[in-house]
Parts: sequence; C-alpha cells; structure tokens
Amino acid sequence: MEALQVDKNTQEGITRELYHREEITLKTALNTTDESISYDTELKKNLIHFYFCMEGSALFEFGPHYSREIQKRRNYFFYNPEKDLPFRINLTPGTKMVFLTISLEHLHHLFVDTLPFLKPENINRKFYDEREIPASLMVVLNQLLTVNLSESSEKLYYQGKVLELISLYFSEKKADTESCPFLNDEEVVRKIKHAKEYLLKNSDTPPSLKELARKTGLNEYQLKVGFKQIYGNTVFGFLLDHKLDNAQLLLDSGKYKVNEVAYQIGYTNPSHFIAAFKKKFGVTPKKYLMNR
Repeated sequence: MEALQVDKNTQEGITRELYHREEITLKTALNTTDESISYDTELKKNLIHFYFCMEGSALFEFGPHYSREIQKRRNYFFYNPEKDLPFRINLTPGTKMVFLTISLEHLHHLFVDTLPFLKPENINRKFYDEREIPASLMVVLNQLLTVNLSESSEKLYYQGKVLELISLYFSEKKADTESCPFLNDEEVVRKIKHAKEYLLKNSDTPPSLKELARKTGLNEYQLKVGFKQIYGNTVFGFLLDHKLDNAQLLLDSGKYKVNEVAYQIGYTNPSHFIAAFKKKFGVTPKKYLMNR
C-alpha cells in the first residue's frame, strides 16, 4: 500500500521537537495511524544525525534507486560533510522514533578527538553506522515519550537527556589488544561479537560457557578474556546487566508488578531479582516504581 504523503503544514502531527538550540535538535516521530506515512526531510552537512527506531520500522528513500530500512530496536548514525542530502522517510503504522542531530563542532567539544571521525585526518570523510539499540539506551528513549514535565523544567531535562543519549551511544568499550594479544585477530573478534549476539538471543535459556565457546568456534580462554576486554564484563555478568536493563524497561511500562517482571526475565525467586536489581540500580524495584 502506498504511503500517505504529508506536507510541511501537517508534519507537526507526526514529529515533535523536544529540544532545540543552535547546534542540537531532539525530536520524536510517531505514526499512530493505521497507514504508512511519509514526508520529505534531509541530512544536513556537518551535522551528526542519529535515528533511533523503538517500535515499527521506517524506510529512508534517497532517490529512486537507493533506500535503507531501519527496524525495531535499531539505530542509524549518519555524517556527511560534503552536502545536504534530501530524502523521504516512510513510517509504518505504530512506528516510534527519536531523532537527534548535533553539530560536529559541538560533539568535538564533548569528546575532543577520541572518536575516529573527529580526528583531523577523517574530518572530510563520510561516516555511517547501524547497530542494535542496547537496553540501557532504550530506557532513556522510552523516557522521552512517557515523561510529564512542567514547562519550566523541560529545557534542562531534555538537555540532560541529549548528553545521556550521546554518552551511552559512544560508551561501548573498545578492545585492548595490548593486554589481550589474540584480539589483533579480526576473526576472533568477530566470533566474540557473535557469542554476544547468540547469548542475547538465547537469554531465556543461556548456554554454558563451554557450549557458547563451542557454538562460536572459540576456546573458553579466548571467550572469557576476549569478552571481558571488548564488553568490559564477564559473559554472564553482561547477560545479567542486559536482563536487569530489560527489567527496568518493563517496570517503566507500568504494565507489570515486580514479581511478574522477575519471572519475565528468568528469576524463579523474586527475592533474588530484588537483590540483583538493588545492587545494580541502588534501589529496590518497588522504590524505583514509587520514584518514577
């Protein structure tokens, strides 16, 4: 079915600007209809563009011969220093997205040149990235759609959320190849990343360390040490963090009781879940709900 086209005069019903200053814009995009909706927009040169798809999917159409689709819990990162790039975005029914743009200069002030594309030799290169949205980032994105604020506090709140989104996006720990020499092998790194994906896909019935190593073609030492170097946590510490982040999302939804969340993330004893949640977040799930 052809997407319903929206002109600039009615686009405000789909997108909402949460925060804007000269170098930063934060918006949400929601399609609450039962039809696909499309409208024209553009990638501005020398701006960093983040597109986070929380629900549904969206198609980015860059002319008649090239398009890219973004799925649920995925995000795009675009940087094009050469020219403004117009495109049409098509939102399927039920799609929820967050858009963030920030100037290269402002991002440079935040990170100096610790990011690859901020280094002088890369300043005129295009950058593109697609990745899964981790649960910790999903928590912040959902808060943008559910929070109720007074008009006087909105600007400060959203300014803080912009910094939180950017810091979480760029927080992935990089491999330390000096302390873990076999990570110089790209194939080993690829297998460790595959181990992480397999672990998350089977989080309800996780494999043992030996099984995970066998599934991904690694020995247990490579898996344990390499995983810790890349992701900053042990294999099962990483899985626990992921489950607790998902628990936080479930609590934020307001649809579940504490015991129900415990069972959903795999705890048979809710008291064990409560203890783990408090250790990670500093409060019990019940107090977390009361303070929302």
